[in-house]
Amino acid sequence: MEAVLFAITAVLGIAGGVGVIAARQPVHSALGLLLALLSLAVDYLLLDAQFVAVLQVIVYAGAIVVLFVFIIMLLRATGDAPRARTAVPPAAASVLGAVLAAALLTAALTVRTGPGGVGAEYGTVQQVGRALFGPYALPFEAASIVLVVGMIGAVALGKRAQVIAVARTHAAPGVRAPAPDAPAGRVAAGGAGERER
Repeated sequence: MEAVLFAITAVLGIAGGVGVIAARQPVHSALGLLLALLSLAVDYLLLDAQFVAVLQVIVYAGAIVVLFVFIIMLLRATGDAPRARTAVPPAAASVLGAVLAAALLTAALTVRTGPGGVGAEYGTVQQVGRALFGPYALPFEAASIVLVVGMIGAVALGKRAQVIAVARTHAAPGVRAPAPDAPAGRVAAGGAGERER
């Protein structure tokens, strides 16, 4: 029964990962990420790591995916048309896919040892707490800093796009619109100065 559940979650996880990189809409990519994270949570339950599975659902499948959706909504709030993505040449994609498949197949065929046993405290609150605030304290804090920096950057980009959209809306006829890559402060000052002229 566990093998069947693992096979189902593995297929769903792979499908979610493919959806993240293949979807054309960012919201669809976020839903694919949610599917992959929920599949991992089920895998943790199969490993008797209930606490890690709950953290996976609450922190990653809950808070992180919601944060991504809010950032997507914030960046697309200006109503501008989405930019065309640069397509990867099919030949390069095929070569990279073949190399990755060969590496995975080689790793699967060379590893012949079975999974090692785990202790009775594996996945418990005490064990995870000792790991997070012991040898993994620095990576744990670094991950939180990266998340905060990413959120601040998304807010800054959304604010600049909003200022540019407002400047274009209130610009007088015949006045040149500010460049998209201009800083927010210059755009606001330039827009006000041009309107005064």
